Amino acid sequence: MLIDSHCHLDFPEFAEERDAIVARAKAAGVGRLITISTFVSRYDRYRAIAEAYDNVWFTVGTHPHQSHEEPEATLEQLVALAQHPRCIGIGEAGLDYHYDRSPREIAQRVFRTHIAAARETGLPLVIHARDADEDVANILREEMGKGAFKALLHCFTASRLLAERALDLGLSISFSGVVTFKNSQELRDIARDVPLDRILVETDAPFLAPVPYRGKRNEPAFVAATATTLADVKGISADALAQATTQNVLRLFSKMPPLTEPAAA
Repeated sequence: MLIDSHCHLDFPEFAEERDAIVARAKAAGVGRLITISTFVSRYDRYRAIAEAYDNVWFTVGTHPHQSHEEPEATLEQLVALAQHPRCIGIGEAGLDYHYDRSPREIAQRVFRTHIAAARETGLPLVIHARDADEDVANILREEMGKGAFKALLHCFTASRLLAERALDLGLSISFSGVVTFKNSQELRDIARDVPLDRILVETDAPFLAPVPYRGKRNEPAFVAATATTLADVKGISADALAQATTQNVLRLFSKMPPLTEPAAA
């Protein structure tokens, strides 16, 4: 079984056929999904989606693109909202200097607030990092010095240096369909060297559909194609990759029930 560790089931692209999308994921062997928050103010939407399906969980947090819209989301608020039994992570939060939609000083402050929430709750922080390697690495190092927290770099497309710094801090790294793209050999080389017990797979759906679906709207079922590429890169079987990444998700998102237990209602 595979787990799509990062998708956005609340996005309008999925509104008309969410039931079918979840069903197609199950049919493709993607047994669990984590739908990721981009706005704290939309918490009720994520919660409702997770409560509607026995194999969907959610996170709470503010995407760096929206940091300037939700800078008032407090540590106390994040901690309180994260108490829901199906809320299993904080974020996605981080820095994005590619689009620079939020003032950097605000984005950095919001990022640190989310780190504090991850530290206090014990839930993993889902990190968005794009074209901000140095600042992300420095903030992670500084904050880890204040007290340990769990985290992963999602949809990793950054430098080998950031990957190494993150791994040194104990973080995990998740790969999306980008790793399947023809021009992503450097990324595949990085994925090859990430320890097997630190690697996750995701779709980031509805974005970044993997080969052979590139150009189409992405959906959780397609994570199987990304997993196949990663298995090839790691020189292991698809089954071994699925088993490893599933166990990695369960260990990192430890609030998610083990596979032998029924999901919390």
